[in-house]
Amino acid sequence: MDDLETRRIRNICILAHVDHGKTTLADHLIAASGGGLIHPKMAGRLRFMDYLDEEQRRAITMKSSSIGLRYKEYSINLIDSPGHMDFCSEVSTAARLSDGALVLVDAVEGVHIQTHAVLRQAWIEKLAPCLVLNKIDRLICELKLSPMEAYTRLLRIVHEVNGIMSGYKSEKYLSDVDSILAGSSGELGANVSALKKALWGPRYFNPKTKMIVGKKAMAGGSKARPMFVQFVLERLWEVYGAALETDGNKEVLQKVNSTFNLTIPARELSNKDPKVVLQAIMSRWLPLSDAILSMVVNCMPDPIAAQSFRISRLIPKRDIIDTGVDTNVLTEADLVKRSIEACDSRPEAPFVAFVSKMFAVPSKILPRSHGETTSVFTDDGGDGESDECFLAFARVFSGFLFSGQRVFVLSALYDPTKGESMHKHIQEAELHSIYLMMGQGLKPVTSVKAGNLVAIRGLSHHILKTATLSSTRNCWPFSSMAFQVAPTLRVALEPSDPGDIGALLKGLRLLNRADPFVEVTVSARGEHVLAAAGEVHLERCIKDLKDRFARVSLEVSPPLVSYKETIEGEASSVLDYFKVLSESTDCVTKKTPNGRCIVRVQVLKLPPALAKVLDENSDVLGDIVGVKLGQNYKNLETKRSSLMENENPTEVVKKLIADAACTDLSSKDDHEGSRVDKHNALWSKLLKRIWALGPQQIGPNILISPDPKVKDPDGSVLIRGSPHVSQRLGFVDDSLNGNLDPKTSLEGDMSSAASPEGTQTQCMEAASLENSVLSGFQLATSAGPLCDEPMWGLAFIVDVSISSLSGNSDESESPFQPDNNAIFSGQVMTTVKDACRAAVLQKKPRLVEAMYFCELNTPTEYLGPMYAVLARRRARVLKEEMQEGSPLFTVHAYVPVSESFGFADELRRWTSGAASALLVLSHWEELCEDPFFIPKTEEELEEFGDGSSVLPNTARKLIDTVRRRKGLPVEEKVVQHATKQRTLARKV
Repeated sequence: MDDLETRRIRNICILAHVDHGKTTLADHLIAASGGGLIHPKMAGRLRFMDYLDEEQRRAITMKSSSIGLRYKEYSINLIDSPGHMDFCSEVSTAARLSDGALVLVDAVEGVHIQTHAVLRQAWIEKLAPCLVLNKIDRLICELKLSPMEAYTRLLRIVHEVNGIMSGYKSEKYLSDVDSILAGSSGELGANVSALKKALWGPRYFNPKTKMIVGKKAMAGGSKARPMFVQFVLERLWEVYGAALETDGNKEVLQKVNSTFNLTIPARELSNKDPKVVLQAIMSRWLPLSDAILSMVVNCMPDPIAAQSFRISRLIPKRDIIDTGVDTNVLTEADLVKRSIEACDSRPEAPFVAFVSKMFAVPSKILPRSHGETTSVFTDDGGDGESDECFLAFARVFSGFLFSGQRVFVLSALYDPTKGESMHKHIQEAELHSIYLMMGQGLKPVTSVKAGNLVAIRGLSHHILKTATLSSTRNCWPFSSMAFQVAPTLRVALEPSDPGDIGALLKGLRLLNRADPFVEVTVSARGEHVLAAAGEVHLERCIKDLKDRFARVSLEVSPPLVSYKETIEGEASSVLDYFKVLSESTDCVTKKTPNGRCIVRVQVLKLPPALAKVLDENSDVLGDIVGVKLGQNYKNLETKRSSLMENENPTEVVKKLIADAACTDLSSKDDHEGSRVDKHNALWSKLLKRIWALGPQQIGPNILISPDPKVKDPDGSVLIRGSPHVSQRLGFVDDSLNGNLDPKTSLEGDMSSAASPEGTQTQCMEAASLENSVLSGFQLATSAGPLCDEPMWGLAFIVDVSISSLSGNSDESESPFQPDNNAIFSGQVMTTVKDACRAAVLQKKPRLVEAMYFCELNTPTEYLGPMYAVLARRRARVLKEEMQEGSPLFTVHAYVPVSESFGFADELRRWTSGAASALLVLSHWEELCEDPFFIPKTEEELEEFGDGSSVLPNTARKLIDTVRRRKGLPVEEKVVQHATKQRTLARKV
């Protein structure tokens, strides 16, 4: 019986591009199956799921919200999600708790960039997608298309969606179309199942033979119409024409009313507004809710079937390396995983649930049982002054959940096989109340079984954003959710009244818990920095802080834009690498203050593809190298694109790095085979000498250890380092590790030394200073010489040699060893950092800025103003194309992040609101301008003179802006127009 009830549950979410009709569709479904929450005439106007004031004011969805529907004997949990890119985190939380997705596409606008994003999110979370072609009436009323033209347009949308899904190695997306005219199947002489299969596609109905044939078998030739046009679209066009046109045939409406026995009140049919008449007929002839919900019931899986398919995504397979793990722990963890896979809803089954986000609601709207007071609901963890209550948005994947139950809260880093060492990643909590979510309201319940969505109160002190709930300690946590973008827009906040700093800190803590995507940090200067996904997201966060969480007046800084630093040009020539590595003229040499250590640094630019691979797979590299990343909001979409399931991440990343290092340049020198071979051989050697990555040990910069074949200088010892990263990635064979191990080389140096005592001391000192070299490299790559921004795509070859103490001052030998070791290591660290920064300055440094991919839609008459706005924002237009069958142009462009603030408002102002733009973080791009430009050639000298009158270029302006914000010195004229001082007194 329990299995039968579970199989009658459907968990679905609505995904689409912004303004494609998600919330309006949800309104119609609620009006038909929501138990009278919305009157059918208010559907589409009320926006029931958008219960926030800001959502109603902006007319966009900002929070994913859930509601329970009843359709026949089925229970459907519907989640409405935002379409704006700024709130993509809400899409991720909705997709994790769902089993299927209704993907809406506007029939006029077609597939847009956010449609690609939600399709990818559905594929990542292993959801069953169903395509809904929305706003087909716009093809009739606005574009005035014929049925055949409309069919061609719809067919192109379906093919485009199929193409997107086939790129993800998925099955065909749309296999058939449900017949909306099933009543006519008897007239055609075909059964319903045969008609459904033949209704969509290049199939035609021969009225003479009453057979469904292909186009070649039709005698009509080019005039023949597909069955979908003949029996579906043409009938719709007739009804619309009869209702909306002044000279329309009103008998068609009466025929539809009588043929299908529609109960339409006479006052609605006699209404003077043709739209009211049309809506009355269409809502009863082809009800939207029946078509959508029947597709949901028939085409989307129930929780039992869905969880068995999604288990590899929810709880990935883990390889147990430690052989000393308790077998009872593994047995119980495997039992829990099988219960999740089977969606076991028995009371004795282990309870497991996943919390995808925490959301805040006013405590006054919570249903209270008799005797409860308002103070019970202040779960802010503070002094009880906040009237916000935090609930957990969760889904039960196994077992039974009841009020008052004690559960274990597991973080994403929890590992049941490590026992007590995981104590900080597991907590025990008691669940206070359980609610079923009904859009704006909450319905208290005593228990919920597996397969249902639920809101839980009592976890605000234990969960920051997401967590796994389990009735047993021996349970693997669910995998982290994949976000489409990263929070890139940062601002510094401070209260207008310094005395309100405590309220601000409390408000930031509450906001960080309430929003799944926001980041709150403290900068090196002590500023409280708030990171959001975009301008709309940031505006909503600031409003929530002022009105709900902090309730104080705030001062918001201009956006803090992140940059990177690199050197000029691409490594396009193999000879350049040989020149850098063979000649010492390009290296920077520095000495420590005591003169004992000499640091030589050479820097070269990585191939762009290699830098991109290192940056996109930084989270995977962190796991491989052994770096503790903590809670990382890295864009996991790129990780999933690079790493397929059931593959060894180390091998995949190793192949990506090797291919990027070798093929990026060889493609430019294909005609010179010898140079390609030399280049590949050179990079294969360099990849075996990767000592570390930076900054933060996972960045897109490489520290290359000295060549092991190079001998120590006379009287000095070279700090050899260890190819640690190369060993972890598998570029160095295990059999060769001994030859590259620093201890082995150290013993070799000692055994071959002529003076054992002095050389042995130097070798021990060199081994102890390896961490100082690494720290200097990390400091240099985290703060470049231009404006203290992280470096990007650089490889540093650092040779550090330590000389012996001066031979003629024997009495000074003893003080160096015990007391000055810490001082000497600090000097080495500082010298390595300064040498790396100086090497970058010597190689013509360049600034790297983040770029947005911008998709714009605008009518023809506003193309000129739109291009003017793009030109003022330093945008680079990629392509421009006209949407077929519409007056809209689609323009793709790259816009710098630093120029994107206020872009949407300016675009609306200059185009009178006709143009719309969507920004998605795309890539990092080098600014070609030299920030330290000085005229040198004859043409430059002729144009600019000696350079004193050269205005600062864009790169220099950006650098000065960042340096001024960070309090670094800036070369600028303090006085622009000097005049003689005047006194106020007027002496005659």
